[in-house]
Amino acid sequence: MTSERLQIAERYRSEGAGEAAKILGKREQELREIESQAYRRVQEIEGEGDAKATEIYASAYNASPEAADLFAFTRSMEALKTSLTSDTTVILTTDNAFFKYLKDPSPKEDATAGGLGDSLRGLPSLLDVPTGR
Repeated sequence: MTSERLQIAERYRSEGAGEAAKILGKREQELREIESQAYRRVQEIEGEGDAKATEIYASAYNASPEAADLFAFTRSMEALKTSLTSDTTVILTTDNAFFKYLKDPSPKEDATAGGLGDSLRGLPSLLDVPTGR
């Protein structure tokens, strides 16, 4: 009688373990589906944001020649900011795109007046700004 009760108890335990495994498997599958859908939505939102940002940049960049000059200037300054550190040594030729902004913040303009040079005129060049060293 004791062995019969032990067998019944063992059967219930194994059925319970089987149910637990089935429930855990279903939970893992649902979790993966939820994470997958969330990841897809994040990618869609980021893509929409990138597309909108590109559209805004393109319309601003194409607004006028001065806007294109300002855009080129700010992109160059951002590139300099991210690439230069306090222990960086840079050797530039005089015709380098970075150097033209370091040398003179108000670039010479062809026959056009009122361009980027006018808005930057009077500002110190990056060579004039103290580095704090």
